[in-house]
Amino acid sequence: MSGLIHAKKSKIGRETLTVTSEQQPDWIAATERTPVIGERVLCAEGFAQLARVLGKTGDGSRLLELVLPDRPKQPFFAAASNVLIAPTG
Repeated sequence: MSGLIHAKKSKIGRETLTVTSEQQPDWIAATERTPVIGERVLCAEGFAQLARVLGKTGDGSRLLELVLPDRPKQPFFAAASNVLIAPTG
């Protein structure tokens, strides 16, 4: 089987991919308030900017298209249930 690359399966812990309020105690989940385009949010990759709000995910929260400041041409998607936003007010 030449030409095939067999990659080892890497295990990424669920805690690495989950955003918790411990990271920004005063911030709220994006399920409590839908962020607006351009708003700064916190996701599993760090701070990002909201590019678009799309349909709903399997858990019922909105699908968010996010852009990282250092990778603006590589948007990615996250469920609002796994994103934190700054409280208003």
